[in-house]
Amino acid sequence: MDLLKKSGRAIKTVFSRKPLLLSFCIVVAGALVFMSGISFLDIIELKTIDMRFKLRGDIPPGDRVVLAAIDEKSLKQEGRWVWPRTKIAALVDKLSEKGARVIAFDVGFFEPESSEVIQTIGRIQAASKDNALRNKRFDDYLATLKNRSDNDRILVEAIQRSRATVVLGFFFQMNPEDALHITEAEIETHTRQIAGGRYTIERFSSDRAREAWLYRVAAPQSNIQAISEATSYAGYFNKLADPDGVVRRMTMVMQFNNTLYAPLSLKAAGAYLDAPLSITVEEDYGVASLMLGDLSIPVDERGDLLINYRGPEKTFPHISVTDILNDTVDESLIRDKIVLVGATAIGIHDECVTPVAKVFPGPEVHLNVIDAILSEDFLFHPAWAALFDLLVIIGGGMLLAYVLLKTSALPGGLAMAAMFGGYLWLCQFFFTHMGWILNMVYPLCVFLAIYLFVTSYKYLSEEGQKKFIREAFSKYLAPEVVNQLISSPQKLVLGGERREITAFFSDVQGFTSISEKLAPEELVELLNDFLTEVTDIILHHKGAVDKFEGDAVIAFFGAPNELPNHPEAACLACIDIQKRMVELRAKWREQGKPELKVRIGLYSGPAVVGNMGSRNRMDYTMMGDTVNTAARLEGVNKIYGTYTMVGQPTYEAAADALFARELDAVTVVGKKTPVAIYEVLGRRGEVDETGVKTTEVYAKGLAAYRQRQWDQAVAWFKEALAVTPDDGPSLTMIRRCEAYAENPPPDDWNGAFSMMTK
Repeated sequence: MDLLKKSGRAIKTVFSRKPLLLSFCIVVAGALVFMSGISFLDIIELKTIDMRFKLRGDIPPGDRVVLAAIDEKSLKQEGRWVWPRTKIAALVDKLSEKGARVIAFDVGFFEPESSEVIQTIGRIQAASKDNALRNKRFDDYLATLKNRSDNDRILVEAIQRSRATVVLGFFFQMNPEDALHITEAEIETHTRQIAGGRYTIERFSSDRAREAWLYRVAAPQSNIQAISEATSYAGYFNKLADPDGVVRRMTMVMQFNNTLYAPLSLKAAGAYLDAPLSITVEEDYGVASLMLGDLSIPVDERGDLLINYRGPEKTFPHISVTDILNDTVDESLIRDKIVLVGATAIGIHDECVTPVAKVFPGPEVHLNVIDAILSEDFLFHPAWAALFDLLVIIGGGMLLAYVLLKTSALPGGLAMAAMFGGYLWLCQFFFTHMGWILNMVYPLCVFLAIYLFVTSYKYLSEEGQKKFIREAFSKYLAPEVVNQLISSPQKLVLGGERREITAFFSDVQGFTSISEKLAPEELVELLNDFLTEVTDIILHHKGAVDKFEGDAVIAFFGAPNELPNHPEAACLACIDIQKRMVELRAKWREQGKPELKVRIGLYSGPAVVGNMGSRNRMDYTMMGDTVNTAARLEGVNKIYGTYTMVGQPTYEAAADALFARELDAVTVVGKKTPVAIYEVLGRRGEVDETGVKTTEVYAKGLAAYRQRQWDQAVAWFKEALAVTPDDGPSLTMIRRCEAYAENPPPDDWNGAFSMMTK
């Protein structure tokens, strides 16, 4: 009774002391993790943003952005891509005539359009001068023809005469490796030609602010010079994905050579509103503000804007380019709008993964950004969001802990569900109606951790005495048996069941003589040390210790717990025991104690296992021929000078996991059928070359022995001794061959050696 009271106090001390304080520690740990971040949880948080888009549903876009789509219909009518620039020039003229306010190109003109006609005309002009075939009318005709054939110049003139503001697109090489082919001279040229992509106003709080952690690019790739100079507006069309490959944000600023550049979408919006772009970068922070005229665009410190996607593909109007060229489009669809020219035809457009679709046309990403800017409808993390998230983690976590500690299981579960679901609803409400993004994952993880902790605490407190009883009796009975009895008390009756098991018997070599040399206290200490090590290894391999008989250990594998690979588990346990004995002998040698060597016998097969004894005193044990054979094999080790011997059924079931050699076939006392015996040498692949070589030579000697070739067998066994001089089995077999050479076995000898004693 005193023991139970002490156990109760111990449990209360460990599990019940100041549970609110322990809950507070969990909450603080969650807050610290939130501030430092874990990449796995951060990616899950990104996934929750995708979920919020799906729960919110589609929202109608504004009416100031359309897409002039280079689609399958256009390719069928106008020819395959890339089109002559005369066709692009015609598109600019048509859009200008129909009243577009801004024309933005999500395509590039990075190479001059080759024209053999221009080159031919040039040769004719040169030839006419060289041959004095000067004719003014002919020269004027050639000049006019040459101008009409210069497609790049035709596009330049179309851009220059357009009443709509034309915004060109270019891109940046992000990785230095991708820009190695670009020379310094070419970089200087490209830099001049992307001047239209710069911010109107750049403010840096200090020179060090120019080193803020912005996106730095390797090199620009501009349109050709003539086209670049045709307009003063340009923007990059690079899109960067999050770590999970989803495009959720638009990078609103990239830095090259200490100059800041804006994306195509922002430049198009700026041209539409005729407003300057200004950006402020502060030291040790990054982007402090980004303004389009008087409009503040909410970006983070790196200049990223969360894209407020309106819906899936074709949420914005798509107008086929061929319809524009052929005047089959209502002007109201184009007038006073931003027209983004981009490719949507399969095979020529860029695709990306977005929160609203796994396959999403790249040009529509820019449309969503432009519409969000013009509508002033943004998604963003409010400035107070981090503080709010911390308050929810700490305050909500502690409130939940208090409620759970004061209520029973059902009300506590309802409280947990209410807080969990309520916070999900709050985050979704703010996302849908305010455009605010609050962190969802970290607070919910803290709620879950608090719930699991408090629930575990209450369970452990209520189950404390039962746990103590289990631990106390496990010191006297096999833990598996105790667990089985606790879970199934009806099994606490006499009787057994037939099971396939591996029986384990071990004994210490020469223990009687060792015990005579030690005082009783020393003997007990040494024996306890040895038995503890052996028992721990058996239990580690899921075996059950049956009993101790002096220095002997009796155990079995495969009951009461289900253990399909019990022969392998038993063999590996033997290997680990022998390895540990080597370490213990070294320790005992240093301490001046006797060095114990243990002999082990294993045999696998059917046996009866269960509670056996009287109604008042029972023992969970094993019985049967398998058990007797294992006990005999432990003793057979003495004959062969070995320390781990297993029967053939055990070896065959575990052969893939261990390296062993066949020693002989013996007829043990009490059995008429010979038993093939094996010595376990180690795990497969871990036995050294000496052991492998000895095994190979010994096998040849054993084969000669079984064929009654006594002299040849002796020769092989001696060769094995040359490899391993103290090889006990080889010594034994040499003596036996010499005896058989003088007194041969009978003609019906089956190759087995009959054991006369146990």
